[in-house]
Amino acid sequence: MIKECMNYSNLWAPWRIDYILSEKDEGCIFCKKPSENSDEKNLILYRSEHSFLIFNRYPYNSGHLMAVPYRHISNFEDLTEQETLDLNFLIKLSVKLLKENMSPHGFNIGLNLGKAGGAGIDEHLHYHIVPRWIGDTNFMPVFADTRVVPQLLAETYKNLKILIDKFL
Repeated sequence: MIKECMNYSNLWAPWRIDYILSEKDEGCIFCKKPSENSDEKNLILYRSEHSFLIFNRYPYNSGHLMAVPYRHISNFEDLTEQETLDLNFLIKLSVKLLKENMSPHGFNIGLNLGKAGGAGIDEHLHYHIVPRWIGDTNFMPVFADTRVVPQLLAETYKNLKILIDKFL
């Protein structure tokens, strides 16, 4: 088991079980958070016409962002062309911001569609943009159920927020 967990081709995040098993708030967080107009508190980094960028509160790595359409939608094929283009714009912006601020060696970018596809929130599709570094996995989550995220979410938020104008 330990050898399997130390396989660097896998992204292990056992601390996320707390999120998976926790009691969920009523309603959709991807609909609620943008309507609250408390972007910094809710870690909404940027809003575009059809979608927004938000930090994952239960990140796989520092800088883990999500690109989310405003429209409550779960089927990928139901995205409009405008939503698709807008989401791709935000993914591209995320990569630029994270490269500039955190110098990752690579990224995991993708969707988890449906519960069977691994979606924690399956009723509102969203892209994950996860910066990766060579050797970024370590023994802490495996042996101590502890994650090492070297920067506070609020600090990463502020650093990336400063850079947005540079790329727009």
